[in-house]
Amino acid sequence: MADQKKVTRQELQENNGKNGKPAYIAYKGKVYDVSDSSFWMEGDHMGMHEAGKDLTDELEMAPHREENFQRVKLVGDLV
Repeated sequence: MADQKKVTRQELQENNGKNGKPAYIAYKGKVYDVSDSSFWMEGDHMGMHEAGKDLTDELEMAPHREENFQRVKLVGDLV
């Protein structure tokens, strides 16, 4: 996966799904683009989570599992 990149926390925060920007989330050191997911409208996941953040701690209590990340694009590593 040569197109993966290093994503800074600033870049993650800027890509929050608002104003036409992509919606990135981080989980366990990896950054994912959830822009195309119908569950992430304008950077908001069902009123519970916001894009542009590291959601590792928040998602520990989520009703779904890590295999859901296989459904979205892996952008790269959070640095």
